[in-house]
Amino acid sequence: MSQSDPDQLRALTRETWETAAAGWGREAEAVRRWGMPVSVAMVESLELQPGQRVLELASGPGDTGFMAAELVQPGGTLISSDGAEPMIEVARARAAELGIDNVEFRQLELEWIDLETASVDAVLVRWGIMLTVDPAAAAREIRRVLRPGGHAALAVWAARERNPWAQIPSAALLELGHTEPPDPDAPGPFALAADGRLAELLDDAGFTDVEVVPVTLERHYTSAQDIVAESLNCSPSFGTMYRKLTDEQQAEVAAHMVAAADAYATPDGSVMLPGVSLVARATA
Repeated sequence: MSQSDPDQLRALTRETWETAAAGWGREAEAVRRWGMPVSVAMVESLELQPGQRVLELASGPGDTGFMAAELVQPGGTLISSDGAEPMIEVARARAAELGIDNVEFRQLELEWIDLETASVDAVLVRWGIMLTVDPAAAAREIRRVLRPGGHAALAVWAARERNPWAQIPSAALLELGHTEPPDPDAPGPFALAADGRLAELLDDAGFTDVEVVPVTLERHYTSAQDIVAESLNCSPSFGTMYRKLTDEQQAEVAAHMVAAADAYATPDGSVMLPGVSLVARATA
């Protein structure tokens, strides 16, 4: 897909995440656990108060926003949104399980947020803005819907080499000749990983008091084979490529991943993959 055809790229991205929603639903509790340090850093940075209106964009299973929903009670509301309707259904089911009722569910895009100007007190975007075709437009829209003085908290992934959970599956496909090196300019998990890039994006959108901090996290697996299963559930790009392979090729990719994960094995045979996310807090 050419970067010169943004509308087709947006359509493909929407379709991809609609398809991926079921896998994210299966992994939702695991994502909540290993993503907790990032969610906590984001929510704490917003200094939320009862009665406020919070918007979460690209919410996925919704857990970061659900943490915020508790803090704005009584009288406050969370708008939990995603561009893919099946993802919204995953979040809706999780909210019901958790008994969270001060939440509205909306299908919203980051690059054109269908809300009035200055209509929310805070915005959360965990691992979403780097997947957009036009992150600058998304940043401007986030600022537009925030009331003056409102805060945004955004998380993106730090460099690929600091996140072996992503490096291991992509390297297996690449080294075995099943894919090409990723386009560094295309939307993707590491599109905003470069030093200073996220801060620059927010500065250019008109935010003030921009602060970006690294947050470490750990992804624990009972065995290295579980990394393959999680990658299939949570990485649309890996899953699409993997499922095109023959059974023999799939087994080879899985073995390659398991071997790479050996470096992160713990004494009890489980695996711990470290990760680093960048968390930005900015004022409208």
